[in-house]
Amino acid sequence: MTEDEAVLSCQRGDKDAFRYLVDLYKDMLFGTAYLMTGDRSLAEEQMQEAFLAAWRGIQGFQTGRPFKPWLVRILVNGVLTQQRKKALSTVPLDDLEPSSQWTDPAEEVETLQRRTAVREALSGLNEEHRQVVILRYFAGLTVPELARAIGKREGTVKSRIHRALGRLREQLAEHAAAEVDDYGWQ
Repeated sequence: MTEDEAVLSCQRGDKDAFRYLVDLYKDMLFGTAYLMTGDRSLAEEQMQEAFLAAWRGIQGFQTGRPFKPWLVRILVNGVLTQQRKKALSTVPLDDLEPSSQWTDPAEEVETLQRRTAVREALSGLNEEHRQVVILRYFAGLTVPELARAIGKREGTVKSRIHRALGRLREQLAEHAAAEVDDYGWQ
């Protein structure tokens, strides 16, 4: 079954077709929600709410359009609404998990340190910049899909990505410099 076929079936009330779409996008939506909220249970809740809203609104979805940006927009709107209600603005850093493959402990420590640095730099971005980085590089949306997902023009999205990546680079460089100072590395 293709995505378009699944959407058409959903519009006819086929719940199995919707399960197909859930299976297709649940990991991406959960990861996106987690990066935006920094809380696993809240991310799970937001993902479920997005799927519920998508099921309720599937009749109004325009067939022939990409489903993924529409679904991501539902999620983003839900997360942003929740964040406004709870005044959440940063991603906590204490919930990092090491990868499941422990081939070389030194490499794993280095990988975890890099992840921590990126997560810290990401949490230091303003909400608009953090959002476009997460949606572009974690959710894997193209610029046109991202623009539709957040309701902005492509030029605006490109500018935000450019500025966000510049700021991310600056923060990562500052983090590296701080490590040198902290540990006396040369």
